[in-house]
Amino acid sequence: MEQRRLTDFYARRRLGLRAPSLRVKPTWRTPSPAKSALRAQVPTSSGSRKRARPPAEPASDEPTRARPAPSARRRLRLPDNVDAGPGSPAAPDSTAALDTPEYSPPIKKTKKAAVSAGQLPKLAPHKGKVSSKVTFSELQSCLQRARELGARAQERKASAQGNDAGQPSALEAKEHPAGPSEEKAPAYQRFHALAQPGPPGLVLPYKYQVLAEMFRSMDTIVSMLYNRSETVTFAKVKQGVQDMMRKRFEERNVGQIKTVYPASYRFRQERNVPTFKDNVKRSDYQLTIEPLLDQEVGNMAPQLTASRLLQRRQVFGQNLVERVREHHRVFLASLNPPMVVPEDRLTRWHPRFNVDEVPDIEPAELPQPPTTETLATAQEVLARARSLMSPRMEKALNDLALRTAVPSSPVSSPVLPATPPDTPPALLKGVSQDLLERIRAKEVQKQLAQMTRCPEQEQRLQRLERLPELARVLRSVFVSERKPALTMEVACARMVGSYRVAMSPGEMEKHVQLLSELLPGWLSLHRIRTDTYVKLDKAADLAGVTAQLARLAHAEEML
Repeated sequence: MEQRRLTDFYARRRLGLRAPSLRVKPTWRTPSPAKSALRAQVPTSSGSRKRARPPAEPASDEPTRARPAPSARRRLRLPDNVDAGPGSPAAPDSTAALDTPEYSPPIKKTKKAAVSAGQLPKLAPHKGKVSSKVTFSELQSCLQRARELGARAQERKASAQGNDAGQPSALEAKEHPAGPSEEKAPAYQRFHALAQPGPPGLVLPYKYQVLAEMFRSMDTIVSMLYNRSETVTFAKVKQGVQDMMRKRFEERNVGQIKTVYPASYRFRQERNVPTFKDNVKRSDYQLTIEPLLDQEVGNMAPQLTASRLLQRRQVFGQNLVERVREHHRVFLASLNPPMVVPEDRLTRWHPRFNVDEVPDIEPAELPQPPTTETLATAQEVLARARSLMSPRMEKALNDLALRTAVPSSPVSSPVLPATPPDTPPALLKGVSQDLLERIRAKEVQKQLAQMTRCPEQEQRLQRLERLPELARVLRSVFVSERKPALTMEVACARMVGSYRVAMSPGEMEKHVQLLSELLPGWLSLHRIRTDTYVKLDKAADLAGVTAQLARLAHAEEML
């Protein structure tokens, strides 16, 4: 029996006789284990719900065995007769028994109980039904998942057996859709044509404009070297173009320039060209560039002057536009119904024609340095030096050639999928075919007028679209001024301040003149001495005026 200390008696008296009204200054000392146990047993007047820890057990007679510290959490008590295995239905629900009301705190034992990994606690009889329901639903979901995986594996196996010729399976095509081999271009390249300032016209794609700039830089470098009678090599041109453009310039770009403008340069492979570089030998072949120029009068050597550079640049730009025109014609022919636009009247591309998705220019073949014959295989060595070997060495080379020979596998050409016929979408089912044809014809007529419209007509159409709103603004100005006539300067200044879009007084005056030209009975201009006066009919119906202006704008747009 543990011997009590004398101080424990006084501590118990102080805890029992402490008055609730008295405030005792707390002492921040580390309590002894016995005092902590007594304080946990004696009820206090505070309303705290904190659970007291059980008292520590006295030291055992076995000092060598380490005893773990008591835990604050409750543990599940394992009965002695545990017979539930890992496959029993009660096993998965063992964790749910921790929260049941029948749970009791563990009993401290002096010896450790060895429990095998397969032993699990028995559950209450009323918990078995819930556990079986949960287990049955889980088993059903696992079985369904297994069936899906099995069907997927069978489909993959069947598709792999049916596509031995090299075609991808349908499942792989769904999971990994076929896309372009190249990386997706950034947005400033894909929508470059939409961000061009000024009126719309025959805008070139971004890659074509970059190629035109490369040709201009290349022509400038070539003219500098050619005019001083220096041999122009690709290495010199490449360094100069990259310094000017801050972009990579490769032989592929030179091939594209040759494709677009074949009569611009003559390319040759030459050696013994002085380079003054350590990494290039004098005996190495180099690609030389010579501009093709017309012979001048007097048998003088032609020079690449500024006027010739400008002329060559214009020819290169026209060739690029002609290439885009070819793709545009193909696009118009693929429409339903097809469209035919005269080339001399085409002023802009079709609204649905994506200019920046035009395919890249295929580079032309440039002269390559002559290849020297090299012996790469044992068969070639045997054929070349058959007379210089002994019979033993010839036999060894024959055996090596037979062992290294690999039969070439036949390359199967991919079968392109057939283009599905044009079928009407599901939303158009039940709509009359004649109505669809009339709508398509009207749309084609509108797009054709839009593609063949000159810039002056485009500017006039934009002004016509603003006139209905400007007519309302002008009438409100006359109503607020309370005058029968206003000078052109005053009327334009008031309209500029009231219109929602920023516009100069000169541009607003053009709108007023166009308004008086279309509706002379509603708005009239009077020239008196040096001033122009604007007179408005306030009694006219404003709704009828705006409707008439809208009809005129629509008729102008369809022309």
